[in-house]
Amino acid sequence: METRTSQLLGRLSESATIAMSRKARELKAAGRDIISLSLGEPDFDTPEPVKLAGIQAIEDNFTHYPPVPGYPEVRQAVCNKLKRDNGLDYAADQIVISTGAKHSLMNVVLSLVDTGDEVILPAPYWVSYADMTNLAGGRVVTVETGIEQDFKMTADQLRSALTDRTRVVMVNSPNNPSGSVYTEEEMAALAAVLREHPHAIAISDEIYEYINFTEAHASLAAQPGMMERTVTVNGVSKGFAMTGWRIGYIAAPQWIAAACTKLQGQFTSGASGISQKATEHAMNGGGALATDMKAAFLKRRDFMIDGLRAIDGFEVNVPQGAFYIFPDVSALFGRTHAGGTISSGHDLAMYLLEAAEVATVGGDAFGSPNCIRLSYAASDEQLAEALRRIERAVGELSA
Repeated sequence: METRTSQLLGRLSESATIAMSRKARELKAAGRDIISLSLGEPDFDTPEPVKLAGIQAIEDNFTHYPPVPGYPEVRQAVCNKLKRDNGLDYAADQIVISTGAKHSLMNVVLSLVDTGDEVILPAPYWVSYADMTNLAGGRVVTVETGIEQDFKMTADQLRSALTDRTRVVMVNSPNNPSGSVYTEEEMAALAAVLREHPHAIAISDEIYEYINFTEAHASLAAQPGMMERTVTVNGVSKGFAMTGWRIGYIAAPQWIAAACTKLQGQFTSGASGISQKATEHAMNGGGALATDMKAAFLKRRDFMIDGLRAIDGFEVNVPQGAFYIFPDVSALFGRTHAGGTISSGHDLAMYLLEAAEVATVGGDAFGSPNCIRLSYAASDEQLAEALRRIERAVGELSA
């Protein structure tokens, strides 16, 4: 039997975060004491009122096929949330509920990007953006940012990257992997450039909206003239600790929402009705449901910044959202260990996994090979021990 897979599959690489998590689990299964700081999942449980809403949905028999774009009342709850929190007026037919924000993003990319179209990705970018673009046949255009600019794309950088072939510009705030948050003024500057290029559609990934330590979330679609050419992507995984419920959504111009509904109808149909009804409750509760979790993350962030800054070779800024720190570790490049030489963030991540038994993710996967990503969605005890192990392992590298 021929074991040939499609050329389409060849355009995809395995998610680096998932790959590192898999390797960490394998080492754990082999008896190694691995501390995992590699996955982007809150270490909290779903809020009790949201769980009860899911249980009630089962009792109320929301167990049949739902409409492809979502139940009308759930889409309306999303509209109400967008009006309340973001100052955006959407109708229910502009909302599409999907099986996670990753699914939402894939729907949008496949609905908009043709072969040869350019997709602008400010680096560092979430690992799946590039593969989504490749799957659609698009061409990734990377805009390099660095720690000295808090890993945020400037308006001038965006202007230089835009061409007549640009179809999509990805903006992610709060950002994964850097934790950076664009201010209102920075969003306004990006919007001013985008308005000069009416052929380009912005995708604003706001999945970490409620984990924002500035208390001032800026939505790109809220900028003048941007709502009709911006797709806002959000969901419940991060802000409500609902990763396993698998619900994301888009708010978009109606023609894009209709395109995503058409595509989704052939891939998955509607997302879980039980999860949708829990999401309805989460939308109504809003950021108040995330207050305690956000406070815990802020405390951990400050602890990790202090600990990492004390380690030789780690340059650390102050991320204003999400639950990641993205230190520049290029000062360690050229140092050696028994297994080889550190030449990239990936090399350091692999060394730390073996020598310190701490799982991180190399920045190469995010388009920033000078860095590594550490998630502080772990207990205080695990974080303290991870810092001790990392400091020891780095100290054992030879200059």
